Amino acid sequence: MTAAQHDDQHGRPVAPGKGRQRPLGMAEVTLTGGFWAKLQQTNAAATLAHCEEWMERLGWLANFDHAADGTTGPERPGWPFSDSEVYKLLEALAWEYGRTADPVHGAAVRRLTARIARAQDPDGYLNTAYGHPGRQPRYSDLEFGHELYCTGHLLQAAVARLRTYGEDELTAVARRAADHVCDVFGPSGRPDICGHPEIEAGLAELGRALGEPRYVEQARLFVERRGHGRLANVPFGIGGAAYFQDDEPVRTAGSWRGHVVRQLYLAAAAVDVAVETDDGELLAAVERQWAHTVARRTYLTGGMGSRHQGEAFGDDWELPADRAYCETCAGVASVMVSWRLYLATGDLKYADLIERTGYNLIAASPRSDGRAFFYANPLHQRAPGPAADDGAVSRRAEGGTRAAWFDVSCCPTNVARTLATWQTYLATVAGERELTLLQYADARIDATLGDGSPIALDVETAYPDDGTIAIRVRQAPPAPVTLRLRVPAWADGAWLEEGGGRRPAAPGAVVVERRLRVGEELRLHLPLSPRHTWPDPRIDALRGCVAVERGPLVLCAESVDLPPGLTLDAIAVDTASPPTDRSGGTLIRASATTDADHAWPYDNRPAPRDTPAQSTEVPLVPYHQWAERGPSAMRVWLPAAPR
Repeated sequence: MTAAQHDDQHGRPVAPGKGRQRPLGMAEVTLTGGFWAKLQQTNAAATLAHCEEWMERLGWLANFDHAADGTTGPERPGWPFSDSEVYKLLEALAWEYGRTADPVHGAAVRRLTARIARAQDPDGYLNTAYGHPGRQPRYSDLEFGHELYCTGHLLQAAVARLRTYGEDELTAVARRAADHVCDVFGPSGRPDICGHPEIEAGLAELGRALGEPRYVEQARLFVERRGHGRLANVPFGIGGAAYFQDDEPVRTAGSWRGHVVRQLYLAAAAVDVAVETDDGELLAAVERQWAHTVARRTYLTGGMGSRHQGEAFGDDWELPADRAYCETCAGVASVMVSWRLYLATGDLKYADLIERTGYNLIAASPRSDGRAFFYANPLHQRAPGPAADDGAVSRRAEGGTRAAWFDVSCCPTNVARTLATWQTYLATVAGERELTLLQYADARIDATLGDGSPIALDVETAYPDDGTIAIRVRQAPPAPVTLRLRVPAWADGAWLEEGGGRRPAAPGAVVVERRLRVGEELRLHLPLSPRHTWPDPRIDALRGCVAVERGPLVLCAESVDLPPGLTLDAIAVDTASPPTDRSGGTLIRASATTDADHAWPYDNRPAPRDTPAQSTEVPLVPYHQWAERGPSAMRVWLPAAPR
């Protein structure tokens, strides 16, 4: 890679060669405080070491040592895909070192890289679960072996290292692995695909980073091969070929279906391929599928996946709150797809979904200390989950309690790599002199516009607790610029303050087109009054219910906030009384009753309440904070009282 290529892509997890928008890199955006900076700091200080400690304890790291020494046997610890967790951690560490130059993280990158490199075969193959003594042969279980999936995460770790440090041993390992994949599965090789997409995105991004079109072409081949029934059907009735998205080609499918993370990783790669190859039809297909899924198969939190069986999408309008799966990894993958679609098209609806998913799903997964996580994210917990045991591996993804580690621990490492790069989602540049602010946080922006001129802004805000975003100009070009500030779809009544005046800011973007003056300040005001949110009546499971949102935050009721004797299932929201902010929290007016148990829960007439309804105030908390005070029952959607 040339120095020019490195500078152009520096610190960007996604660096498309084409598209409407160019993302800013780590050197151009710094989080200086607030919501996301706190999460990022906790990730760096606690989560990264926590993940490495667990992988060492369980033998997942030692798997690489055994592969290198020829001592791998039938009792290898971990699932076949445990290598991928090591690679995601390595990616997170590489981004974190690129962000802070912390020598602790730099040493961790080198330490893990050395162990991984020793395990690579001379022809570039690298996997600890296959192709070794006592193990199955290479590529003998493409449905569930995850070999190419693991390689994809290795390549993305190398991209992080390449774009924050430069070429080193890790990037050399990735080159050999990518070359091996192209040799085995290229146009004249095996016409097969992996049961879990990820190799496609890894190849596409490594190809961009290294300027190697062979890798992008191999990603394209994998995307085009899917949907033709190449994989064996899935047992246990969890979706057949649709589970793998192998039932219909990407470019003709009408909706996202099957295993959610598989689908979203595939969609992200399809956008990469479409952008690099100027394939408008393929890009339009992913845009169409995104629109269908967001309109009919996405939860209020931005979560995706309504079926625990198969970790899958349900049918249209199948969005039960209490059985929502909403895997944390699916939230990360949703952001990956939406970010790529935004960069390709410039449509701000994709940034809206990133905001919703970020605050209400990704931020909900890690405990405040960064050492325990949600795997699944239901919107209704009927009974408090078990007390946390931070010394045990959780066997259940849906326990209602954040767990220190999981038998399948894909979510902690996915959260880690996402938080390490969160500042790169804040802003983009386009054209000659256009900059768009997409996500709001305390930040320092030092960007280079399309014409090469510098622009520097300081952003100060207490968002999402407060809706005022102050943007101060530190440096500006002498020519006029276009500054776009995203106004979320929920923000009716927003306004912009500039030069002593104010003007309305409708949902979409408010635009400032003029020469900026050093020292001047713009203030965007987003209304954060709590509001009732009603579900589409076609969502059977939510009929008669209402939720409350405040700004970008979805709120919920927790059992720990209710007085003794009152339960969540006895509350009905008085929707004639708007929710209010008081004493640092949000309150709703609700009626509450205590019903007696009956021998049969049905009747041939509407049953009267056993006790008169009493009016009460119920406090709500942001969904991302639920279960922080210990196990609790929780509801996002609450019954609406009859009017």
